[in-house]
Amino acid sequence: MLLRGGKRDSRLIAFGGGSVGDLTGYVAGCFLRGIDYVQLPTTLLAQVDAAIGGKTGVNLPAGKNTVGLFHHPAEVVADTRWLSTLPEPELRSGLLEAVKMAILLDEKLFEELEAGLEGLLAADTEALAPVVAAAARAKIDVVEEDPAEAAGRRLLNFGHTLGHAIESVLDYRRLRHGEAVGYGMLFALRLARRRGLDNAVISRCIGLLQRCRLPELPTLESEGLVAAMSRDKKARESGLAWALPCDLGRGEVVTGIEEAEIHRELATFLTDPWNLVG
Repeated sequence: MLLRGGKRDSRLIAFGGGSVGDLTGYVAGCFLRGIDYVQLPTTLLAQVDAAIGGKTGVNLPAGKNTVGLFHHPAEVVADTRWLSTLPEPELRSGLLEAVKMAILLDEKLFEELEAGLEGLLAADTEALAPVVAAAARAKIDVVEEDPAEAAGRRLLNFGHTLGHAIESVLDYRRLRHGEAVGYGMLFALRLARRRGLDNAVISRCIGLLQRCRLPELPTLESEGLVAAMSRDKKARESGLAWALPCDLGRGEVVTGIEEAEIHRELATFLTDPWNLVG
């Protein structure tokens, strides 16, 4: 970039999915101590989540997004017509991030996903447009209040604590990001149930996740997942903070969950992820 004549007032363009956006934002934030960049996200996951909020980063073998910085884009332009060529698994991965936003922040969006999921999975771009807009607005509202994830923005990590650990343990293969987050949400629902989340809300959440047709969870060991979670970029010296739903469309950040409970819940979860009764 320097040899090509890049200057402090140059601007990078990220045209692609979440990985392209992350790398572009990271490079833009470092080059000449920071230049502007524009996000043109071409995947559903990037449009509803990854392109918004200024989180940039790259993965290390030991953990996801462990090298990075907060560098907010000058603009984000999301056109759902770009999504028409995405394969169904990529659409599912992106919709699972929208489900995350709906469960924690937007009950109306949850109802829209319930009502129109089949059309969304079929890449109906007209149906996708209001969903993308609603999910983006839900995230923007949180990010504007907490741009550097000091407090409330941690709600957006619902499903990501275990989801990132699953991705790391699997060497970022076999499951897409949204699929790993889907299983992370299922696990978080177990923890939320222990803390009083209504069974009717849990049933609706599980029902929507089931309709997203997650691929089978590979065989995993709880010890490796707990170790990966301890290295997660969201971890604090005092331990992990869990984003959990306390009602449909409303979440909270819970700290102080004992490691023994996590080990116990993981053991039963890995045996049957969809059974929250155990």
